[in-house]
Amino acid sequence: MVERPRQTGGASRAAIAGAVLLAVAFGGWSGWKWYDGRRGQPASARTQAAASIPVQAAPVEASDVPLYLTGLGSVQALNTVTIRSRVDGQIEKIAFQEGQMVKEGDLLLQIDPRPFQASLDQAVAKKAQDEAQLVSVKADLERTRQLLTRDFASKQQFDEQQANMNALEAQIQADQAAIDNATTQLGYTTIRSPLSGRTGLRQVDQGNIVHAGDANGIVQVVQIEPIAVLFTAPEAELVGINRAQAQAPLKVWATSSNAKDPPVEGELTLVNNQVDTATGTVRLKAQFANKDHALWPGMTVDTRLLVRTLTGVAAVPSTAVQRGPQGLYAYVVKPDKTVEMRAIEVGLITKDKAVIEKGLAIGETVVTAGHYRLQPGASVQVADNAPQQVATEEK
Repeated sequence: MVERPRQTGGASRAAIAGAVLLAVAFGGWSGWKWYDGRRGQPASARTQAAASIPVQAAPVEASDVPLYLTGLGSVQALNTVTIRSRVDGQIEKIAFQEGQMVKEGDLLLQIDPRPFQASLDQAVAKKAQDEAQLVSVKADLERTRQLLTRDFASKQQFDEQQANMNALEAQIQADQAAIDNATTQLGYTTIRSPLSGRTGLRQVDQGNIVHAGDANGIVQVVQIEPIAVLFTAPEAELVGINRAQAQAPLKVWATSSNAKDPPVEGELTLVNNQVDTATGTVRLKAQFANKDHALWPGMTVDTRLLVRTLTGVAAVPSTAVQRGPQGLYAYVVKPDKTVEMRAIEVGLITKDKAVIEKGLAIGETVVTAGHYRLQPGASVQVADNAPQQVATEEK
């Protein structure tokens, strides 16, 4: 009874072993056929069969690369005037609205002119009185001169009348000065805008009494067409800025801090006459036409100053430049679609461009995205839509 199961088990093991041998033989034959078929393919086809790494690439081009100095600036009115009264009096009329654009010479306020007109009239009358008296004194002096020639008058009488006439002439000059002063005071009752600009909040109302010594003034007028922007630059760039500014006015762009509005273009008008030793920067001032009032006094803006433009230099997208233990390098895509790691020397690097001084030639192609999977000799596939593909894989 025991021997039969053993015979049965031995037959099963023999069958299994045969099946395994048959499977191994079939697998070896299939592998040989696949290899035999692969031997007939060219090497390039076998390379293409291997998985290529998707990358984005760009050529090394001869480009004009602008050099910008970026920073933060504050908008400042080109001119600011606080309107104050130069005489004491009651406000008779306010001729402007808060926030109104006014032109130079426009009427802003009228102070009651009647007391000042009365002072002017009094000064005019005083001068007329003295001029009439002078006519009489001159006539007396002439008569005394004639009598003196015939010895009917003394020299002392003549000298006294001469002195009276001189005193009256001086008095008339003083009267004229009083008239000029009264005219000036009367003119101060009419307050006009000294510049074209925008009015602010009014500090007084019609009917109030204003004084020449009031601290707050009446209203502030700021000139916003044109307008100025103050910003700074590193002292190391000062020589280059002055050299470029001597050739032609430098362009400046200002963008609001929300970066939603388009940049406004202006010109550099001032390089300050000293460097701030505490910060190592120099203050600059640019002027903008500001016709659309995109800039407003007190705003904070991002500034870009175009210092110079490098023309015809070898340049690549800044993302092509990588940093390794041995320094800067870039992956160059060779004609056989493999990559070579190339040490490079880089000059100016801007937001989107890098100027190549050594290591790359114009016309070569460099990898700009997808570096993380690359190594020298790796096969790559340059795709037009590589940014999305590479970004997906990098995630």
